Amino acid sequence: MNPFLFHHMENFITVAVFNYQHETLIIKNLLEQEGIAYFFENETIVGIDPFATIAYGGIKLKVHPNDEATVKEILKKLNEDDHLKIV
Repeated sequence: MNPFLFHHMENFITVAVFNYQHETLIIKNLLEQEGIAYFFENETIVGIDPFATIAYGGIKLKVHPNDEATVKEILKKLNEDDHLKIV
């Protein structure tokens, strides 16, 4: 990961929250195809202990504020597609 990007992840915002790790797989692929920097907060702990999703408030998709509109559009398209509806 780019060290510059890692340093500025503190500025990232939450654009979506998921309860299960498998829900993030398609989104990861789509964001990477678009070259959008992202990370999933709490992904590891929920992967180890799925019941932790309640305690930690789910798996939070974090992106840079400049990418918020693009990411929300990607999520909206996933929601509208009947066979890929995960959010």
